[in-house]
Amino acid sequence: MIEIRNLSKNYGKVKALDKISINFEEGLVYGIIGSNGAGKTTLFECMAGLINYSGDISYPKTDMRIYTGFLPTVPDFLSLITAREYLQLLCNARRIPNPNFRESNIFDLPLNRFISAYSTGMKKKLAFTGILMQKNELYLLDEPFNGVDLQSNIMLIEIIRRLKQANKTVIISSHILSALSEVCDRFILLKNGAVYRDVDKQAFHLIEKELIQTEIRGRLSKLVIK
Repeated sequence: MIEIRNLSKNYGKVKALDKISINFEEGLVYGIIGSNGAGKTTLFECMAGLINYSGDISYPKTDMRIYTGFLPTVPDFLSLITAREYLQLLCNARRIPNPNFRESNIFDLPLNRFISAYSTGMKKKLAFTGILMQKNELYLLDEPFNGVDLQSNIMLIEIIRRLKQANKTVIISSHILSALSEVCDRFILLKNGAVYRDVDKQAFHLIEKELIQTEIRGRLSKLVIK
């Protein structure tokens, strides 16, 4: 289990996370929901060990970073590197010998092509393939469905289900609530860097209702169409 206690992160005077406390259990899929600037990406970056923070993130094993696969909203790649070289680099980082690129290439990507020639969706699928090949225990997926074609989104949902069956912990942030509702066991709504609601699948409608009443209707009330 991952235990987060009083997690806070400031960017100057801006408080991105405000004393967040959450537990994440093995074998469950979590949906992190919130408007832009709510703190979703900052939470993931703290958990992935990419930025400093105050508070505590505890994990049963030694260093959570070596068991974590992080898929950012916009994956970043080295210049002048092929997809195959990128996947090999990720496997080397986890000391995985003789990776099978043919079997792992579930999205049928042109692995010998330079990544700079990839589309946005292909880059995201490549990055996701890489963290799957690493055989991580924790998967942090930041907007995995954005910029990806319909067929690949269906595949992503099925892969997430299989990760759950393998007792992995999967945490997803997305604005596509329909996709989250299909795969998530729990939902956490962030507002202004704090946990506003934490509910199970049966109470997901409460979050939908909250978003409609406080976010959507409030903004649409300002719209005048003539």
